[in-house]
Amino acid sequence: MSFGQIRKVRALCATVALGAGLLLVPSASAAEPGRVLGYVANNGGGVSVLDTATNTVTGTLADSGGDSPYGVGVAFDGARGYVTNVRDDTLTVIDTPTNTVDASVPVGDGPAGVVVSPSGGHVYVSNYRAGTVSVVDAATLTVTETIPVGANADGVAITPDGRRLYVAHDVVGPGTVSVVDTTTNTEVADIPTGDTPTAVAVTPDGAKLVVVNKFSNNVAVVDTRSNAVIGTVPVSFIPHGVAIAPDGVRAYVTNSEGHSLSVVDLAALAHVARVPVGTRPIGVALTPDGARAYVTNFGSGTVSVVDTATLAVSATVPVGVNPVGIAVNAVPAAPTRLAAGPAQLQLRLLGFTVRGLDATLTESHTGRPVAGKRVTFRTVKGHPLCTATTNSAGKAQCDANVPLLVGVATLLMGYTASHAGDTAHGPSAAHGPIGLL
Repeated sequence: MSFGQIRKVRALCATVALGAGLLLVPSASAAEPGRVLGYVANNGGGVSVLDTATNTVTGTLADSGGDSPYGVGVAFDGARGYVTNVRDDTLTVIDTPTNTVDASVPVGDGPAGVVVSPSGGHVYVSNYRAGTVSVVDAATLTVTETIPVGANADGVAITPDGRRLYVAHDVVGPGTVSVVDTTTNTEVADIPTGDTPTAVAVTPDGAKLVVVNKFSNNVAVVDTRSNAVIGTVPVSFIPHGVAIAPDGVRAYVTNSEGHSLSVVDLAALAHVARVPVGTRPIGVALTPDGARAYVTNFGSGTVSVVDTATLAVSATVPVGVNPVGIAVNAVPAAPTRLAAGPAQLQLRLLGFTVRGLDATLTESHTGRPVAGKRVTFRTVKGHPLCTATTNSAGKAQCDANVPLLVGVATLLMGYTASHAGDTAHGPSAAHGPIGLL
């Protein structure tokens, strides 16, 4: 093809060269499964983000002005984290795909426990000093109602259908657990369980409530239909936190002065084992598959990782000062977007060169550039052009030699840049123009 012919093609096809476009691909279609992350509320300040694949802390989040983090909840899909700040009377909201703090929501006096409704639409915060529960609308991030429940409102749990909320009262002596109807946001029952109940958890089928009675040194198992205690199981000294396996067979209870994790068989109502962990364990959470339990050790400043098959500590992870609450959840990849720039078509012997193919990859939520990611460039008909890796500014750039058979008309239709996505960042694609020199 002569230069004159190319000039004619340029005149005929000038309207074909398209402007830079932007295509967004949902993060749910990422090429790899999501990450499983742990969020540890350090009472001494900050929230440690723990990658359970490597059992390492990948970052520490500031608390948006919040003071003394205590409890941690993660929304049902893992896309948000909520942390109570017991001295600051706020709820910190974290975008977990990007691990950035989005908001700080004023709640009641002395917020302690936090739980997210199964739908993700509401967050319930127990206010220890106020004796109330704040109902936070997850869409507007405002408190829509405040429910009186009684003194020292501490641990909270919700049924799988979201209709019942349970609130433990950390009072000295015989204590109770409040039952709240979430359709009316009123307390409908009060269940005596033991001395100083501090934490609660509901089995996945919603049939049983497990209550940690701190000064009874036991856990009470409650039938949720009758609100009656059907049995108690002795554990160790001053139990504090509880988590239930995904299959509902076992409960895992931290013993804060016994420096151990108790394993309870919920069907047999029997103590199965006691696993030594760090100093003064408080919180416990399990991976979605139930294979590991993560225990916060307040006095050690660590998290113990317990293999639930062998019932042995498989790792110990340093976190922040005085870790308390913990949540573990599968976290989706952060949505991304690509912006493609103009490229130029140049004639060469027996083919063409497309110069200056480039695309910039950023996080949709934060706008931060994403470095070290592979971007593939193709014609709109799918012919490969070249690949490049994004730099610190999120830009990938390359030139491509193209055979004549691809055709100038195809090239002048522009190109597609795409990022396939991985566990940390979701896929995205963009269209860019190609013009003749």
